[in-house]
Amino acid sequence: MHKDSKRREALLYHAKPKPGKIAVVPTKPYSTQRDLALAYSPGVAEPCLEIEKNPENAYKYTAKGNLVAVISNGTAVLGLGDIGALASKPVMEGKGLLFKIFADIDVFDIELDTKNVDDFIKIVKALEPTFGGINLEDIKAPECFEIERRLKEEMNIPVMHDDQHGTAIISGAALINACELQKKDIKNVKIVVNGAGAAAISCTQMYISVGATKENIVMLDSKGVIRADRENLDPSKALWATNRDIHTLEDAMKDADVFIGLSAANVLSADALKTMAPDPIVLAMANPNPEIAYDLAMETRSDIIMGTGRSDFPNQVNNVLGFPFIFRGALDVRATKINEEMKLAAVYALANLAKETVPEQVNIAYGAKKLSFGKDYIIPKPFDPRLMTEIPPAVAKAAMESGVATEPITNWNAYRDELSDRMGSDNKLVRMLMNRAKLDPKKVVYTEADQLNVLKAAQIAYEEGIAIPILLGNKEIIVELKKEIGFDADVMIIDPKTNEEADRRNRYAEFFWKSRERRGVTLIDAQKLMRDRSYFASMMVLQGEADAMLSGYSRSYPTSLKPVLDLIPRAHGVSKVASTNLMLTTHGPMFLADTAVNPNPNSEEIAKIALMTSHVVKMFGFDPAVAMVSFSNFGSSKDESPKKMRKAVEFLHQQYPDMIVDGEIQMDFALNKQMLKEKFPFSKLVDKKVNTLVFANLDAANTTYKMLKELNEATSIGPILLGLEAPVHVFQLGASVDEMVNMTAVAVIDAQEKIARKKNK
Repeated sequence: MHKDSKRREALLYHAKPKPGKIAVVPTKPYSTQRDLALAYSPGVAEPCLEIEKNPENAYKYTAKGNLVAVISNGTAVLGLGDIGALASKPVMEGKGLLFKIFADIDVFDIELDTKNVDDFIKIVKALEPTFGGINLEDIKAPECFEIERRLKEEMNIPVMHDDQHGTAIISGAALINACELQKKDIKNVKIVVNGAGAAAISCTQMYISVGATKENIVMLDSKGVIRADRENLDPSKALWATNRDIHTLEDAMKDADVFIGLSAANVLSADALKTMAPDPIVLAMANPNPEIAYDLAMETRSDIIMGTGRSDFPNQVNNVLGFPFIFRGALDVRATKINEEMKLAAVYALANLAKETVPEQVNIAYGAKKLSFGKDYIIPKPFDPRLMTEIPPAVAKAAMESGVATEPITNWNAYRDELSDRMGSDNKLVRMLMNRAKLDPKKVVYTEADQLNVLKAAQIAYEEGIAIPILLGNKEIIVELKKEIGFDADVMIIDPKTNEEADRRNRYAEFFWKSRERRGVTLIDAQKLMRDRSYFASMMVLQGEADAMLSGYSRSYPTSLKPVLDLIPRAHGVSKVASTNLMLTTHGPMFLADTAVNPNPNSEEIAKIALMTSHVVKMFGFDPAVAMVSFSNFGSSKDESPKKMRKAVEFLHQQYPDMIVDGEIQMDFALNKQMLKEKFPFSKLVDKKVNTLVFANLDAANTTYKMLKELNEATSIGPILLGLEAPVHVFQLGASVDEMVNMTAVAVIDAQEKIARKKNK
């Protein structure tokens, strides 16, 4: 992609449809005069008076308890340096977004136009009534040390400078586990820390906290080894000065057990790596490129354990494993500070989590047969849902035990349930889909690539490494549109109607004719059909010239589906194709079926739709809990529609007794666990979080998913076709670019699954 195009894309992302990345959303009703009178005057006076009587009531009546300030003065922003407070605002908004999507914490970003330490501290202290916690961000050293120290001393809410402690916590967990795997006693390991900024100093202090010995640590800055005889040494560096007669990184690396990189790309040579002690540990965390390239390090030392800051290599040291969950635990017990005990609790919780059995959902997301504790898995993955249910409780317990919690938790099971429920409102699943597709991208043919939005989706899929696009359509139009959007990759473009495709078209027609010659299809008919892109693309998939196909953007669903059903064989045992839409809702991921294919299926067909949908739910890494939805509850109506749902459930209970499925059931009872348990305690869905809804007809399913998408702005992925032998899917008419990109990832994963199954037969 052209640099200008990438720049334009980044700017458009931040500018459209509304500037910025975060917003304030009301949490109370506001539709009536009564609502407004309660929200503001005169009703708002009552909580004001209660807070005046007891300041702790602020946590009861306001958002303070779930509100964190991300505060910077813009003096050390990413790799951009001192760009100023205003220019740092996009980064601070981004940090706010991460807080929300990973830990459901609300954020106001605050950019302070001052480099004066006293002024900075005075302003932040004055904000204490507003916030439940303070996340300091992108403040240069050494000022950041004094700012954090004084604010922690002078404020009664949690304060943490993530640039210092985030990397320290994550890399501390990685170091503990790497030492265990390499059979090294952490108190004896010789550690080289390349870098002497805020993160490096905090990391080094953390390593001592988890058992390393100060005398075994050598730190380097841009001038070389920090030695005790260096003049004008900054006090924060002087603490780590060595008396050893070494000067360069190469000197320091000889016989070292551990290299910690918090500096710049490619500063560690292969020759220096060779001089390390047996079974070395290298955490090269410079971004975007580590101090030594991962492949080079692995080629140089077969006995190495290596971690980087990158997601495309094993053992990613990523701050998002820490700060959202640390603040979550601190806020939930109303901690007055984030102390060393809480940070250490996060370290050990992360280290221990890596040793637990990894959920299938995470294995699927990373395309792994079975992730397990070892050289390529020393810390959890960022997409691991257990982070939310393991790290905050550990931090909260440490806060309670160290005496800084003002609202202790008494029911830990209920707390974990609450944390689990908080995970339902984000788009982690989309990121997991993309990540899984990237592990083994497949050739995807787009039948309407001369439509601008389809081409944009193909471009994103290509540039993100999700898929290898094959573009069908008018070649001149596609080439012109590619220039317009800066899509300069050399990808295959095919116009099925042109003479240059005559041979391929005739070959496809011959194949189709022979498979249909006794079913009323002539060779001429077949040749005409192969000029249609959907038939042509379907044949590309059948002939192995593409791995998956996507169509439907500019034509009605039935029109787009017909060529697919004419050409693509059904999977073994499938009589009718169906579809499901995955909706990312505040309740969590929900699979709805059948949303696009069968207008009025009978009870047997509904049972099979439920089975096929369950298979897709498992493909995404979830355990299906299926509600057969109706306007009736367990026989309360004798109408034909609930009766057929009831028969489908009876069939499933008899044939698949271990399947978590029940109904017929009304939607509110399916989604409200308390209501269901009170009224229908016999149901197999009791105490289960329903994630799959099967409807009696297409009207109900299609209307429900489109209403969710439009009114609640739920992300929709689908329709995902069920029951076909090949990975072929059809967009809804006018699908958005994002929806098409998401469906590309689904098509690639579908292809990965189907190819793997064929190999295993």
